[in-house]
Amino acid sequence: MDTRYEFGPEAGDKIVYVRPVAVAELPDELRDQAMGLDTVYAVHDATGERLALVKDRQLAFIVARQNDMAPVSVH
Repeated sequence: MDTRYEFGPEAGDKIVYVRPVAVAELPDELRDQAMGLDTVYAVHDATGERLALVKDRQLAFIVARQNDMAPVSVH
């Protein structure tokens, strides 16, 4: 019960963060692709780098899981 396990640095690399982004805050070229949406969802890695923008939260989680990542919601 008190056995320690070394997860290693790669364990944390698989977590990604999903958060809403107002389309109005995006650059013009991305805003033009938003197809009338007010909010899209961004998937970020642990360093904060944006990996993807998708149309809704559910799709963000699906994309993360399909890429063997563990999505976590951020408010």
